Amino acid sequence: MSELANYESFDIEVKDQIAHVQFSRPDALNTMNKAFWLELPRCVQDIEANTDARVIVISSTGKHFSAGMDLGVFSDPKSVPMSGDPGRMAENLRRVVLQLQDTLTSLERVRLPVLAAVHGGCIGGALDLVCAADSRYCTADAYFTIKETELGMTADVGTLQRLPKLMPEGVVRELAYTGRKFGAEEAHRLGFVNTVYESQEAMLEGVMAIAAQIAANSPLAVTGCKEMINFSRDHSVEDSLKYMATWQSGMFRPTDMMKSFQAKAQKQAPVYDDLFPVKDLFSN
Repeated sequence: MSELANYESFDIEVKDQIAHVQFSRPDALNTMNKAFWLELPRCVQDIEANTDARVIVISSTGKHFSAGMDLGVFSDPKSVPMSGDPGRMAENLRRVVLQLQDTLTSLERVRLPVLAAVHGGCIGGALDLVCAADSRYCTADAYFTIKETELGMTADVGTLQRLPKLMPEGVVRELAYTGRKFGAEEAHRLGFVNTVYESQEAMLEGVMAIAAQIAANSPLAVTGCKEMINFSRDHSVEDSLKYMATWQSGMFRPTDMMKSFQAKAQKQAPVYDDLFPVKDLFSN
């Protein structure tokens, strides 16, 4: 297992095959600054390539999970020019937004399940982020908001595309059009979060227990589940069934199943091999 890089925006601990990623800028309300957007996909790739983690838990520090996008991201004239030819400015801004979207899509793209543990405010861009996680959990004091509408813009890095797949569309439309906050109870009732906990400590304990259950399963079976659920969300049932059959014909081998049967017969927990690490092409 290689040494993980140091990150300005995150603290990472890998223990018992669980990678715990904590936002580490509580004094700035964990706003998503330029470093955040650059570091998140690198952090996820680092965990996947250089650790034995089988699941990622994302949590935060301080008063809020995250106050969302740091407006400084768009105030740098080198990144987002605000003068010159309108067509060229528009083309540049489109590429910037696509890059920001891709940062959050890294949570879907990674083979490992990603569990988001939210306390306090999950605002604007932070909601975009947790929508890209596999499952969400929160404390009783947590709240969520599509804040961009109140600021005079349309949310553009994932909430409007993913949230309607996670909650009733009519509710999502109301939340988007009004920008109002929705709290833990409403989020749970609508199925956006799996469980509501009384405190952050209780939440982390509960989410880590769920992560441990995931990590104890065959990593090949788990990554197959993630691949299929993501594909099925965006394709027809017929196409998804065909992809499932093709995946199974290539990926299914009886090795892990036999380990499961043998462990059950011996009244022991099965021990599964890790997946091969994800590496850059031709890297050692």
